[in-house]
Amino acid sequence: MTNSGPVHDGASKVAAAEPLLKLEDFLPHKLNVLSSLVSQALSRVYGERYGIGIPEWRVLVTLGEYGVMTGKQIGAHTHMHKTKVSRAVAQLEQRKFVTRRVNRADLREAFLSLTPSGRLVYDEAAPIALDFTNRLSEVVAPSDRVAFDRAMRQLTERSAKLVIEIESGKS
Repeated sequence: MTNSGPVHDGASKVAAAEPLLKLEDFLPHKLNVLSSLVSQALSRVYGERYGIGIPEWRVLVTLGEYGVMTGKQIGAHTHMHKTKVSRAVAQLEQRKFVTRRVNRADLREAFLSLTPSGRLVYDEAAPIALDFTNRLSEVVAPSDRVAFDRAMRQLTERSAKLVIEIESGKS
């Protein structure tokens, strides 16, 4: 006896069922895609012009804003892993954009700051980055910007708390 009806294997049944999670609707994925696209677009601006990548850009801008910081402080501020900060600092030192001064109180760390060349890059790049931000954010209606900024701040704060909870085993 042969069955002339359609053949269903397990995979087609799974595919036909309503998915538990749709990636394109998953908030972490949407935020990651947005972040990736924004970083790609902006990195083309400073990458082509100054020959630096995203981590180097974050270190350079952080030092431009705060002046003198340690690598650990930069990592905490930018949410970058210490090895990524270390590599970025090494690249910026090689390009003569960053200088390092040993902390005599703790020889394991150094105080980092922009060189005059690094300051020049920061002073040239900051207005370009601000223009990019303005062009990007113009899609958010002026009446929605306060709510958008609040939502971004709340999502950032909540994400930071979730990281701590997960790391401490509470989740």
